[in-house]
Amino acid sequence: MTASTGGGPAGGSPAGGMTPAEAAEGIALQATRMDLLRFATAGSVDDGKSTLIGRLLYDSKSIFEDQIEAVERTSRDRGEESTNLALLTDGLRAEREQGITIDVAYRYFATPRRKFIIADTPGHIQYTRNMVTGASTAELAIVLVDARNGLTEQSRRHAFLATLLQVPHLVLAVNKMDLVDYSQEVFERISSEFSTFATKLDVADLTFIPISALHGDNVVERSANTPWYDGPSLLHHLEHVHIASDRNLVDVRFPVQYVIRPHASANPELHDYRGYAGQVAGGVLKAGDEVMHLPSGFTTKISGIDLAGEPIAEAFPPMSVTLRLSDDVDISRGDLICRPNNRPAAAQDIEGMVCWMSAERSLTPRSRLIVKHTTRTVKAIVTDLHYRIDVNTLHRDESATSLGLNEIGRVRLRLTQPVFADPYARNRETGGMILIDEATNTTVGTVMITEAS
Repeated sequence: MTASTGGGPAGGSPAGGMTPAEAAEGIALQATRMDLLRFATAGSVDDGKSTLIGRLLYDSKSIFEDQIEAVERTSRDRGEESTNLALLTDGLRAEREQGITIDVAYRYFATPRRKFIIADTPGHIQYTRNMVTGASTAELAIVLVDARNGLTEQSRRHAFLATLLQVPHLVLAVNKMDLVDYSQEVFERISSEFSTFATKLDVADLTFIPISALHGDNVVERSANTPWYDGPSLLHHLEHVHIASDRNLVDVRFPVQYVIRPHASANPELHDYRGYAGQVAGGVLKAGDEVMHLPSGFTTKISGIDLAGEPIAEAFPPMSVTLRLSDDVDISRGDLICRPNNRPAAAQDIEGMVCWMSAERSLTPRSRLIVKHTTRTVKAIVTDLHYRIDVNTLHRDESATSLGLNEIGRVRLRLTQPVFADPYARNRETGGMILIDEATNTTVGTVMITEAS
């Protein structure tokens, strides 16, 4: 993902013409970002993902009256007996006509305890790539399962993708419990089946919750219909799940997106200003810290950090800031700033798991692609396809010769220039890459790096 540009020069006008009060508000917002939880919904078609999000928004009083009225009106026009809360997230005309989610819908809401950004992802296998997009930045994934149907192929596929994307927290929400008379036996059977499947995955934190998104059971409040369940409601779990330690605050990684050099004619006092803007991908940066520039290997110190035109004491993921350095170093877009004794691999040979997203072409050995890694873009060739994964059995098909739409496999890439990479399990920003078609400039795949040399 491309980092957003950080703040402007210290001592100058705040970036974008903001007033000092607006700049201070931006700084405060960045400082509280640790209280922001990004989560994604996943699961098969008609398992109730959009309805669940609508229920969360409705019961937490996070939608406006005119939105509620519009949804109620649309529900009546369609002849539905009750308000269809799924319409709060299914915004595309095709989604409402077909009753399915096609694109990723992002929604924001907040409680007194925490802020949330929801990615409502499609359940249809045709749109698996959209699910990957929504889950790639999530800290928690909710996999919904219809209590009547149990685990499906798509439920397993999305759970596997969530763990492949290193989403640290996973919730299996057994939905539509009202249609199985809130049966404890059904809930425990599905939970046991998923637990067996999860032993094959890399799941750090797994929680099971029985819910009815349609009626609100165990969504915002605990339900009297499930007296046998002694766990939290879904919202209570979302508010209290521990995420502060999920980000990598040890390995300093700062990919440079843009070099800021103000024109002296605009502000003569800033004629010597040079700042390096980007998004912190790892670690904590403070003024006075010794850092190293890659690829040159030169070391220097941070003289200051700016956010929205104002100096701040420290920066951490995912803040977008501007660094000022004590020495003049030749730095440009695509370079990386790190600690002298803690640097990523400068790698041209990459091993990784690929999720292929193109229906127009397949990934095969000798395929030529463009690789986007943090802020660096280079050309690459696929040197080997080791295997393709069957997401139902997790079996490795080593006889596979290509990857088609939504298929996952392990490949080896050779890059024309080195990138500064970590394993994806260590850092999702410096461990992830985007694959781009040379001819059409469209995104055709994502890579989760396992080895970089």
